[in-house]
Amino acid sequence: MLARILAPVAFTLALALPAQAQPDWESVEIETQEIAPGLAVLFGRGGNIAVSHGAEGTLLIDDQFAPLTEKIEAAVAALGAQPVHYVVNTHWHGDHTGGNENLGKKGAHIFAHKNVRVRLSTEQDRGNRVVPPSPAEALPVVTYERGVTLHLNGDTIDVLFVGGGHTDGDSIVHWREKNVVHMGDLYFKIPGWPYVDLRSGGGIDPLLHSLDIAIAMTDEETKIIPGHGPMSNREELIAYRNIIGEAVARIRTLKDSGISLESAQATRPLDSFERGDGFINADSFVDTVWQDLD
Repeated sequence: MLARILAPVAFTLALALPAQAQPDWESVEIETQEIAPGLAVLFGRGGNIAVSHGAEGTLLIDDQFAPLTEKIEAAVAALGAQPVHYVVNTHWHGDHTGGNENLGKKGAHIFAHKNVRVRLSTEQDRGNRVVPPSPAEALPVVTYERGVTLHLNGDTIDVLFVGGGHTDGDSIVHWREKNVVHMGDLYFKIPGWPYVDLRSGGGIDPLLHSLDIAIAMTDEETKIIPGHGPMSNREELIAYRNIIGEAVARIRTLKDSGISLESAQATRPLDSFERGDGFINADSFVDTVWQDLD
């Protein structure tokens, strides 16, 4: 439980570190939570990893940072699972794809939306830094436009692109029989506001649409894996979507009134939601939505 409480803090620190800083990777512990037979979630530093395993092979959904690969592999082995054979990247950000090269060199087959391969294979401007192209071993070898279905270990696993929103390549992963959904960074269960990465093709309207589609896949028994934070459920996902929708409506009203961004931020339009301080604070979210509405 402590690891899950600290995970949002670790995530924020990892993204906020300047390029020259070196995280203390040795101190990172990988926590394992089994959520269904043959399906577990790994919490460490970076995006939450789903491990789907059985006699037919082991599938990872995301793989966090490169220095954590050995710890992740050890956690996979502790489940009694085979070495990783398949990886799905929910999007291109390094806290979800950093282990690609290590696993690719060992023969893992990487799946992702076509835009993930494009972004990983080309230089990306992150605003405060430039991310160079990834090596060939880190690139997805199977890409798709709308999705792909995996039939593995008795599971039917739908990997779906429904429009993105966090970036232009976000995938939702749905285990039909197990009634589990991995949201990637379309859903943050941590303090603060959503990260809509406009530089990576994200957008607030696609985000809301993707959340609506995901909600339609679920019922009261669905177990939901957020991109960051502890396990969740349909009720919490609906509440998250409704808060974002109302927040965007307030920002849109302010923008339509003709005032400046700075004046809109000064009205503190999101304070009543009590989202807390996080990686994306209220002013940053207002700024992002304002830009996107342009």
